[in-house]
Amino acid sequence: AATLIGRGKLQELASQKQLARADLVVFDEALSPAQQRNIERQIACRVIDRTQLILDIFANNAKTAQAKTQVELAQSIFMLPRLTGMWTHLSKQKGGIGMKGPGEKEIETDRRVLRDKISLLKTRLGEIEKVGFTQRKSRDGVFRCALVGYTNVGKSTIMNLMSRSDVLVENKLFATLDATVRKVVLPHPNGMGEMIPLLLSDTVGFIRKLPTLLIESFKSTLAEAMETDLLIHVVDISNPAFEQQMMSVKEILHEIGAGNKPELIVFNKVDAFHESEDEDFFVGSTGMSIAQFEKSWIAKENSPAVFISANQNLNIEKLRTTIVEMLLQQKRAR
Repeated sequence: AATLIGRGKLQELASQKQLARADLVVFDEALSPAQQRNIERQIACRVIDRTQLILDIFANNAKTAQAKTQVELAQSIFMLPRLTGMWTHLSKQKGGIGMKGPGEKEIETDRRVLRDKISLLKTRLGEIEKVGFTQRKSRDGVFRCALVGYTNVGKSTIMNLMSRSDVLVENKLFATLDATVRKVVLPHPNGMGEMIPLLLSDTVGFIRKLPTLLIESFKSTLAEAMETDLLIHVVDISNPAFEQQMMSVKEILHEIGAGNKPELIVFNKVDAFHESEDEDFFVGSTGMSIAQFEKSWIAKENSPAVFISANQNLNIEKLRTTIVEMLLQQKRAR
């Protein structure tokens, strides 16, 4: 309870830290403020947990006013219970003329300042959300699709292919923090030259054990997924843990209230998939065709599904056709 790990593991960690000459230790778990302080005291090194690391990555990637406000709010909420012991001067008391009693401790002042900041950020975020809500209301009557999925699975690449736009694409975690919306026009499957307009949005990538306070802060960004007609769930099939990643995404979608939305599974990066029993599992290429993928157990267990490679522009036409067919099917069902 005090240090998350036992005494022996703590000693092992301290010796590993000395061997590596590390000045920072990162835990792949959420630590309580007390656990963080106790571990730091025991191993004489700065300690951060999974939540703090994700917050730092988000802070580095935030570009727009909305993303910056969301990250700042999450960071402030995270910091509030961790003020104790951060500064040596926090135990001092201040008093003076016109101040009642012995004065308040500086930590209480800092907490009040932080609470005021949280309140201000929530108000600012509420104003930004009103603008977003008005924009979404103006799109009523148009088909809406949202690209969702684990971080770094290729959502922005698919967005660029479908909409011929230039959304930022980078091989790193959480490159996209804002919901980007683009108009896409796709051909009707009747082959009569009719076109179907729709709005496609690219959302923030999910991750295993995504901190709850981040989900709360980013609910306005995830509103695109909540109010969509079709969720396009992108999966990196070249990742050995793709099934666990799919489960993580489904859990978060349920948490934000989008779990019952119609869903199309898009298995991306088929060119890098490798099915093998050896240590090189999922590395390289099998030479499997799209037709073989469509007959595999993966397709049977995740219907409806489309197999593509956004990087190699493979089977993108089938993706476009399937999206239109699913949207028209929904329209007929209404």
